[in-house]
Amino acid sequence: MKYKNIIFDLDGVLVFTDEYHYVAWKAVADSIGIALDETINNRLRGVSRMESLEIILSYSDCKFTDAEKRTFALDKNEIYKGYLNNLKPESISSETLQMLDTLKAMGKKMAIGSSSKNAEFILDKTDITHYFSAIVGGNSITKTKPDPEVFLLAAKLLSSDSKDCLVVEDAHAGIEAACAGGFDCVGIGDAYNSNFATYRVKNISEILDIV
Repeated sequence: MKYKNIIFDLDGVLVFTDEYHYVAWKAVADSIGIALDETINNRLRGVSRMESLEIILSYSDCKFTDAEKRTFALDKNEIYKGYLNNLKPESISSETLQMLDTLKAMGKKMAIGSSSKNAEFILDKTDITHYFSAIVGGNSITKTKPDPEVFLLAAKLLSSDSKDCLVVEDAHAGIEAACAGGFDCVGIGDAYNSNFATYRVKNISEILDIV
């Protein structure tokens, strides 16, 4: 048994809500005269809501108060959560469900390690909460990726050391976080090309060949 536990990032790995994030951030950016394009949007992957906002605001010559920033962040989240209501169990691919079922049958303990403050909501909407022994989202941490806090806390909740856990990530910041915490990690999606990933997979089911 190579790894006892698997820690999954959520968005971009198990669930795909990138388009919802983009539309929500674009609405906020448009309201303050910032043209949100693909280059800017790619910088937002794997980082927290407030860090994402700071990246967007860096493209403006205007100075914003902390109160204004909080309003922008709240506005974005309300728009985003509105789109999240479209999620349903069928939003999870059959390949992903089969992988989760197989890992569970193998006796692997699984956790979520996500920067999203909506992680539990997303898991409930897609009806996959029951697969995970621990859920660490943005409300549980003080530092976001590439800091390893989210993964270290997930491992702690699994009563495990980092060496016994495999992290699955789609963002470069997440791969950096896993490495910083002493975890082996799988790069998928955007993180497939990461030089720091221990393994790289094109499809989520390939994880079964690693564990």
